[in-house]
Amino acid sequence: MSITERVNQEENTDAGLSSGQGFRAWFRKNLVWIALAAVLAALVTFLAIDNVSGATDSRRLSARNPAPDGGMAVAEILGRQGVTVTPTETFEDTLKALSSKDEATVLLYDAQGFLDRSQLEEITAAADRVVVVTPRLRTLNGLTEGIRPGGVVPEITQAIEPGCEQVDALEAGRVSAQGSVFSGPVVCYSPQQNGPGLYAESADGRVTVLGSRELVDNQHLALEGNAALALRTLGNNPDLVWYIPGVGDVPASDSSPTLNELAPRWLAFAGPWLGFVALLAILWRGRRMGPLVFEPLPVVVKAAETAEGRARLYQDSRAVELAARNLRAGTMSRLARHFNLGPDATTQAIVDATARHVELPATEVRSVLIDFTPQSEGQLVLWAQQIERIEQEAIAR
Repeated sequence: MSITERVNQEENTDAGLSSGQGFRAWFRKNLVWIALAAVLAALVTFLAIDNVSGATDSRRLSARNPAPDGGMAVAEILGRQGVTVTPTETFEDTLKALSSKDEATVLLYDAQGFLDRSQLEEITAAADRVVVVTPRLRTLNGLTEGIRPGGVVPEITQAIEPGCEQVDALEAGRVSAQGSVFSGPVVCYSPQQNGPGLYAESADGRVTVLGSRELVDNQHLALEGNAALALRTLGNNPDLVWYIPGVGDVPASDSSPTLNELAPRWLAFAGPWLGFVALLAILWRGRRMGPLVFEPLPVVVKAAETAEGRARLYQDSRAVELAARNLRAGTMSRLARHFNLGPDATTQAIVDATARHVELPATEVRSVLIDFTPQSEGQLVLWAQQIERIEQEAIAR
């Protein structure tokens, strides 16, 4: 390498080092602003994702849920057939939507029983027809007095015929679903003849009960006549209000105060600032204290304590065979070392050497040291005493 090339190489190295040091100095100087920019970017990303996900709903049987347990497929098909589907999330929005429609059907899925009797009566009075999916007894009592729970569909049931004269059920044909059965003035899809069924209707036809979510959800819609039954049941009127109650629909008298109601008003303003100050304190003190240093500490455990602890573990787990295996291995290792047989000594060689020193037949020594395996704790104790006696006698001679 020439002198010129060496000089150029050194200059490039110095330039690289100076640029790296300059970047580190700039990074330390602007660390707070970089952290604020990262927090702001994370907040913007979260708001963007939340805005996009707002178009969908992960709740079960929701009209905006495209997942297998959602109900978007039925809602989309009804919309293409000319039915106006209006998803609602609160009791007030549901009544408001019904007040602007002359003939409307309400699909009600209140799995947790949030609505009370007065709310259910208001919905029944405002709607032309109410279709309720897998209702609780409390929900049934608030909607109609003629329909009652009647058990569940047996798991071995594959498909169920209508078995009734209801027009929608006859046109849909047989369905395939698991769920609850109900008794009432009109009963269809009964697993047992003349028994409660998956489909029940009040005497005036204004309340219909579907005993299974599988008759409406996306995953099972294509099975048998599930889609036909769901579309005919929900599409009888030009408007459908799709209502899934939430915790906010629980009457104030039935619910305890929320955390937002218990918290003071100033906390809504001071909370974000307190979090921001805590973040700055972490950046400030964390940088000053430096990283954590791990220091190895010496720990000495006596051999007797280790042996006693392991013995208690064997005793608690009743590991007789494992304890015997360890005792046998230790005894054979000590005997081989005492007789200078080396690490490659065979079991038979150790047995023969031991037999010569204890004046016992090799077969008897082998039976005790090798062949016998204790099966109980009592046998283990006796066997341990025998091998200890043989070992002590062999070493003593």
